[in-house]
Amino acid sequence: MITLTTKKVSAVRNTLQKLTSTWQCRTLATEATFDIKAFKLHRLESGPSTTVTVTKEDAINYYKQMQYIRRIETAAGNLYKEKIVRGFCHLYSGQEACAVGMKSAFREQDSIISAYRVHGWTYLMGAKPVEVLSELTGRIGGVVRGKGGSMHMYGKNFYGGNGIVGAQVPLGAGVALAAKYLGTGGVCFALYGDGASNQGQVFEAYNMAKLWNLPCVFVCENNGYAMGTSSERSASNTSYYTRGDYIPGIWVKIVEASKFAVDHCVNGNGPILLETVTYRYSGHSMSDPGTSYRTRAEIQAVRMTRDPITSFKEKILSANLATVDDLKKIDSEIKIEIDQAVIKSKEDEEITLDELASDVYSKPLENEHRGVVPWQKIKHVRIGPAINIL
Repeated sequence: MITLTTKKVSAVRNTLQKLTSTWQCRTLATEATFDIKAFKLHRLESGPSTTVTVTKEDAINYYKQMQYIRRIETAAGNLYKEKIVRGFCHLYSGQEACAVGMKSAFREQDSIISAYRVHGWTYLMGAKPVEVLSELTGRIGGVVRGKGGSMHMYGKNFYGGNGIVGAQVPLGAGVALAAKYLGTGGVCFALYGDGASNQGQVFEAYNMAKLWNLPCVFVCENNGYAMGTSSERSASNTSYYTRGDYIPGIWVKIVEASKFAVDHCVNGNGPILLETVTYRYSGHSMSDPGTSYRTRAEIQAVRMTRDPITSFKEKILSANLATVDDLKKIDSEIKIEIDQAVIKSKEDEEITLDELASDVYSKPLENEHRGVVPWQKIKHVRIGPAINIL
């Protein structure tokens, strides 16, 4: 048993007061520098920097963006299970750092086109969380008024989710061609997965992009399992960053590589190919349990050791860019906002039948469209402004 004298108690109190004063006066760092793994390069003499400096503001912003995407996807999954979201639903949980890292390199004139796992990208490209969730539930407050659903969301410089596997890659080359032809200085990021990488049209797009030196960044988001088959079982060459052959490629940590890729294209060097190694926690879609081709133990191990949000949280805390309380407050605010968005997405109205044929064309040559049968006509209606008209 320890007995404290009045003198010792006073000394302890003084020490605690000094420590408390020091803690209260402690200022957060304004920036931090991190070392990252070396890149693997293909047809490049040098690659992006292996150190990255992040400001406090950028670090907090990246953290918020990843948390928003994770919360949106969790809400989307729950809405699907409640049978409020109909049709297909593909979640991005576990892959948040890919989108956030790429978006950090975007300039105002840059654009992106992807497949159908795009709820997070829709948010990053300017849609509010409630607009994303309302689109999922088919309501009028959705980003395209409930007519696109999970796979077909669009926005300014965002050419959407595309339902045909791999079809977005040549379309992305086309967007890059338009940027070059019009002289906008923009770069198009064309995203696809390891499953789509074996599509013939992907290689055709590579070829045309290189022939015309298009400002296109082809990005293979390699989650290891495509729709349900491991890379080793589906591809003879799993080094996807080398698949462009004559196109330079990088196996990446995404933030610095994305900036490097934009500079590469802007400087007239033509297309470049990036491969991001990532992991999705859910199955290919909500109808896929995701455990027939991998074990639950593997998924849990990735969550424990490689989760992008947890990993980044540890980095910014250790670098003194934020406090635990700062991040808890952010988490709480985002949760409240998403919970409110879920309620709104359930209560909002659906469009009327008269609006089904609205905004099909930016400049319609005819005022009517064919209905289900040739003799049934539907009037074209203009509801909102046309965007992304090149």
